[in-house]
Amino acid sequence: MKNDRSLPSSALGFLPIIVFLVLWEAVTRLGIIPRQILPPFTTVVGEAWTLMVNGMLIHHFSMSLMRVLIGFTTGSIAGLIFGLLMGWSDGVQKTFSPIVSFLYPIPALGWLPIFMIWFGINELLPIAIIFTCSFFPVLYNTASGVRNVDRNYVQVARTLGKGEGTILLTVLFPLALPSIFTGLRLEAGMAWRVIIAAEMVAIPTGIGALMMRAESLIRMDIIIVCLMVLSVMCFSFERFFYFLEKRITDRWQIG
Repeated sequence: MKNDRSLPSSALGFLPIIVFLVLWEAVTRLGIIPRQILPPFTTVVGEAWTLMVNGMLIHHFSMSLMRVLIGFTTGSIAGLIFGLLMGWSDGVQKTFSPIVSFLYPIPALGWLPIFMIWFGINELLPIAIIFTCSFFPVLYNTASGVRNVDRNYVQVARTLGKGEGTILLTVLFPLALPSIFTGLRLEAGMAWRVIIAAEMVAIPTGIGALMMRAESLIRMDIIIVCLMVLSVMCFSFERFFYFLEKRITDRWQIG
């Protein structure tokens, strides 16, 4: 009975989206908004299908996905390691905190001109941008999460004879997981926003590059398709880490 009651409420959540799409289709079909400015939704869907069938959308999407996965994974792992060290060690915190505080406020795309000089215009460039985009927020959230853990838990672990490494990995790390996942969840979506901007500026392949090519041809339908892909991927990545956080932290709390 509980599932039957939740079904209408779940379906009701899609109602605003359906209304929006119907209005979108209506105002363009009736000529209220010129199709050159906003093509009908059905036209956009048809163009998305065409781009998928001819392989263009899949090619550009796969290039963007590869860059995001490599840059986000390496940046997050590096940020997690350094964040644990900064949160655990006062010496490491005092040494690197001024540097992190100085570099963290710089937008990821602010590094683009420097990286173009250092790495050139190649596959390493967008990956380096995504690495930077992911590294600092994950580092900051991890270090903050570890340092905010009640030190009474650490004292209890030491009393039980646990080593420093064991305390870090089995006490501080699990208790800091909510803060860590907050950084991962936010940056998972941000990585897609940054890669699109980087590809629009300097890279000849990827969703961002496809958008720029469509802009030069005044193809609003292709531009909207790319924006829809971006929206879906940002939402999917963020929801994935939200789901992962719930599964891991709930299991840890139950245990």
